[in-house]
Amino acid sequence: MNTNHYPTFGVLLVDDEAAFLRSLSLVLERRGGINHIFQCEDSRDVMGILAKENIGLVLLDLTMPNLSGEVLLQKIVEEYPEIGVIIISGLNQLETAVNCIRLGAYDYFVKTTEEDRLYEGIKRAIQMQEMRLENQELRRRFLTDTLEHPEAFSKIITEDKGMRSVFQYLESVAPSSQPVMICGESGVGKELIAEAIHTLSNRQGPLVSVNVAGLDDNVFADTLFGHHRGAFTGADTARAGLIEQAAGGTLFLDEIGDLSQASQIKLLRLLQEREYYPLGSDRPKRLRSRVVVATHQDLAQKKKEGNFRKDLYYRLKTHEVDIPPLRQRNADIPLLLEHFLKEAADELGKNKPTIPKELPVLLANYAFPGNIRELRALAYDAMSLHRSRMLSMDVFRRVLDQYAPLPDPEASNEHILFNPDRPLPTLQEVGDLLISEAMHRAQGNQSLASKLLGISQPALSKRLKKTAIGGDR
Repeated sequence: MNTNHYPTFGVLLVDDEAAFLRSLSLVLERRGGINHIFQCEDSRDVMGILAKENIGLVLLDLTMPNLSGEVLLQKIVEEYPEIGVIIISGLNQLETAVNCIRLGAYDYFVKTTEEDRLYEGIKRAIQMQEMRLENQELRRRFLTDTLEHPEAFSKIITEDKGMRSVFQYLESVAPSSQPVMICGESGVGKELIAEAIHTLSNRQGPLVSVNVAGLDDNVFADTLFGHHRGAFTGADTARAGLIEQAAGGTLFLDEIGDLSQASQIKLLRLLQEREYYPLGSDRPKRLRSRVVVATHQDLAQKKKEGNFRKDLYYRLKTHEVDIPPLRQRNADIPLLLEHFLKEAADELGKNKPTIPKELPVLLANYAFPGNIRELRALAYDAMSLHRSRMLSMDVFRRVLDQYAPLPDPEASNEHILFNPDRPLPTLQEVGDLLISEAMHRAQGNQSLASKLLGISQPALSKRLKKTAIGGDR
């Protein structure tokens, strides 16, 4: 199995002391899982390595034979301005540090600086480079309107432009090791988005999923971190947690908004330190998977109310996608309906029926509170009752007849229906506008338009003849 490299670009360590190179490499891999490392003891070889390898960050000593660090810094900035450079010097001189920053170095550290400060500085530089590369890639994809790996989204049936933008964004952030937060109402397909992220990232390990809703703190810790034998009563054997099972792959935590405060702290520490302790163990293990989370809740609101930690919220929000609900993707309804009816027909051993042309129009005027999951359930229910060649609309009509959206008092108070600077329209004019809009939404179908208006079809027909609106808007 191939080792997953982190970060996706190389980190080049340049120092004439071999012992320091070995020591720093061990610190970076042990503390942050940074294993995409190149070492160079001869400063004359640096430019050749940069020309040959995909280097994103250089950790550069100042005092070296042949080419000094300052000379190399100027060469790198001039020829490879996109590569970040951190100076790690044995000299604790303010003037030298200021000059290096002026020449284009990202940061300056003294070799005797404590390990924590040095590691945190390197980690920040890597994150900055990742963000720069992601922004660059995102800009390129949006400008060219391309998808380089459409096969990763093959399970997601859509022709919606908003979803295509989501796909382009996911392709851009896929190589990153940072968490991804998937937001969206229940039933929009957040699990399929998590699968696509895993596929795009080309990770060698598996996708491991868990719904954390309802897990108390102890069960959450045991599920994720695992335990040693004898860690608690009943722990007769050791058990690997899901983090270990997902090593080299992706860990997907669904319904993250339901985590308790205690579990939120554990997750935050896992993401910050990239290490964890199995229950009953005093030896840490490394997090070697990408974390993807999903929620149908408004985490921003939960954060304001104090029910979700701010630090965890911003850590998870590094990469965020919001999946639009089905009611905002009307063009996808016919595609999904066809797919689910075919799926149900195959499962039930029936022939796929003909879909009445009025059905997609009818469904386009329904809010689908259960989103794609609800449409699938309706299609399966209709298919199970299907007997003739044409699909019956009874199942769909029953659900839609029960649907009566309640007015939102806040929205009606805030939204100005009429221009206060102009006279109010007459009741006749308002009625004509309503009928025109209903006929437009029903695509000229009087039966559907009358249902939208809450009147009988003969009453609508009479009104149409009287006003000569007809089937056009």
